[in-house]
Amino acid sequence: MTTDILSISGVGKRFGGLRALDDVNLNVKKGSIHAIIGPNGAGKSTLLNCLVGRIIPDQGTVTFDGGSLLGHKPHAINQAGIARVFQTPEIFGELTVMENVMIPAFAKHDGAFRVNAWQRARERGAVREEAEHILDDLNLWDQRDHIVNSMSRGDKRRLELAMCLVQHPKLLLLDEPTAGMSRADTNNTVDLLKKIAERGITKVIIEHDMHVVFSLAEKVSVMAQGTVIAEGSPEEIKASETVQEAYLGGAHL
Repeated sequence: MTTDILSISGVGKRFGGLRALDDVNLNVKKGSIHAIIGPNGAGKSTLLNCLVGRIIPDQGTVTFDGGSLLGHKPHAINQAGIARVFQTPEIFGELTVMENVMIPAFAKHDGAFRVNAWQRARERGAVREEAEHILDDLNLWDQRDHIVNSMSRGDKRRLELAMCLVQHPKLLLLDEPTAGMSRADTNNTVDLLKKIAERGITKVIIEHDMHVVFSLAEKVSVMAQGTVIAEGSPEEIKASETVQEAYLGGAHL
């Protein structure tokens, strides 16, 4: 039987008088692609920030791969096997594509980069080889020596994915991975995420583009006003009147 790799129970978070998260309950199956949708301000990105340690919930529990995430720093959560793709790519613009991928690869090896120089030299060949494989898989090999600031938005997004994949995450969080992309880049990203699915990495995707959601997700959770209001297969979500009213004002998905 498939087990849950991520369990969120009763999570709440306030910012002053604003209740950003209100008793959020959500389970993600190991190896699945789980989408979270909802209008702006629904609490989706706040929830992801709780998962990676950027925000500490006021209440509730978050369990990943059998252990609690609460109270752990972001770098420790990353070392535990969670990687995140942000709404705006967080990359090193003045460095090359290859250097961008090798940095998180080294971080995965030693966390805080506290290794002796001879150890770094010994590992460098293996790390570079792994980075080369990732860049080839994501069709970025030809740009390996390019400075990142010169890349297109779609290529920067692929680079950020490469930076995550080289860490061998158990769970990949993608916050609006196609935001601002052309339809062609969006379609290419969908194809790429399908290819990544073959690696068996669990993925949680926040996305407004329903074409992307229904092309990828096996299960969809719908958030509104800080809580989960519906959950089910893409077909069930499409047919839900509750979702249509809350998310699209009655328009059909």
